[in-house]
Amino acid sequence: MTLDFMPIFERWPMLLDGALMTLKLAAAATLGGFVIGTLCAVGRNSSSRWLARVCTAYVEAIRNTPFLVQIFLVFFGLSSIGLTLDAFTVAIIALTINVGAYTGEIMRAGFNSVHAGQWEAAECLGLSRLQIYWHVVLRPAVERVYPSLTSQFILLMLASSITSQISVAELTGNANYIQGASFRPMETYVTIGVIYFGLALIMRLAFWLLGLLVFPRRRRLGTPL
Repeated sequence: MTLDFMPIFERWPMLLDGALMTLKLAAAATLGGFVIGTLCAVGRNSSSRWLARVCTAYVEAIRNTPFLVQIFLVFFGLSSIGLTLDAFTVAIIALTINVGAYTGEIMRAGFNSVHAGQWEAAECLGLSRLQIYWHVVLRPAVERVYPSLTSQFILLMLASSITSQISVAELTGNANYIQGASFRPMETYVTIGVIYFGLALIMRLAFWLLGLLVFPRRRRLGTPL
């Protein structure tokens, strides 16, 4: 077999557009998933039994079903009730729902790692439960689980390749078109494998810089993020 990458490189604008679309999906789902996951973690630690059960059911349902099935449920489920959305929006919704469940478990571990004395001190000051989370618990909890969050969000970016199944023109979706037009599947998927590796490094660097900005204490102590 003779490898010929020229037919792939000739279509570099499609690869670039796909890579940018992948990053857009990852960025939107990361922000939404962090918010949902944090609220879910708060709900699971809530004194309200029904709220804790709803959050637990959501987390377990998402973590124990394939993402491909989830995205099909969102895509076809919304259309079956008359709500027609473009594939990009559906992809963001599905990715956000998926990563929100995993983020919820990571954040719950972060909340539980905060020393009980901090909770008690905040309660003695008369802070409400939400005020305690916002002013006392959230930042140190995120700081402790930040490496896990970083890894999860990079996995999210890689999982966005599945959205090509609903015709989202992200990196894998565009690669499928290129390999069909060039009849060079090996070269195509080797190329996008390298691109995905590069995107993962870019995201890791971005999260590392963000960690240095948000958690200056770690920077002063020289603790790796």
